[in-house]
Amino acid sequence: MSGEERVGRRRGAAALTAVGAAGAATAVGGWTLVAGAAGHGAANRWLLVAGAVLVYEIGFLAYHLDPERAVTALILPNLVTLGRGGLYAATAGFLFVPPDPAVRWAPAVCYGTGVALDVVDGHLARRTGRTTDLGATLDLAFDTLGFLVAPLVGVAWGRLPVAYLSLSAARYVYRAGLGWRRRRGRPVGDLPESRVRRPLAALQMGFITVALAPVLPTSVVHPVALVVAAPSLAVFGRDYLAVTGRLSRS
Repeated sequence: MSGEERVGRRRGAAALTAVGAAGAATAVGGWTLVAGAAGHGAANRWLLVAGAVLVYEIGFLAYHLDPERAVTALILPNLVTLGRGGLYAATAGFLFVPPDPAVRWAPAVCYGTGVALDVVDGHLARRTGRTTDLGATLDLAFDTLGFLVAPLVGVAWGRLPVAYLSLSAARYVYRAGLGWRRRRGRPVGDLPESRVRRPLAALQMGFITVALAPVLPTSVVHPVALVVAAPSLAVFGRDYLAVTGRLSRS
């Protein structure tokens, strides 16, 4: 192993240690806050899920961290993205916590703050000229994770209908379908450009935040959820047909 490789590995280990320490602090701080608001039982259930998500996120970072570029892991845009991951883990922690008045705003605040930071990390990366492959990978992965855990909490708390989870599953089904085609040696094209994909994703993020907040009655949120999910599901279907050659890329 060369000297540069050893330095890269040490930097990677240092970056992962720092992120792991921040994750542990998030877990301890979250447990303390939930315990003070809703009791130790609720805090333990929160920690069970939030801790598992944090471990997954740190493992994901470790898997995609290039030792030769480990120093870029902790640049400011990536730190903001990692902060989003912590907020989404905190959101997930409420999956098995009863929606008591003391914590009923917590999922909306955690997820909504993460959504707001989604704008910040991209802006920082472009403004400072420090866009990285790692940052793009983390951004996409945490967006997908947020689309999964926040609706699950919404369904568990009765704020979203079960049918809305079809949108949470759509990206995983899409990627599984493409993986199946590649394993069978079938062609898979590039994802076509779209002017509606990002606006629809932003719409879903905003809607999920509003749905989690105890403001609108569920009699309003549930039917609106089905209407809001429909165009995004249609785009997933269109993209799959396009990359598999069944639909014109134009």
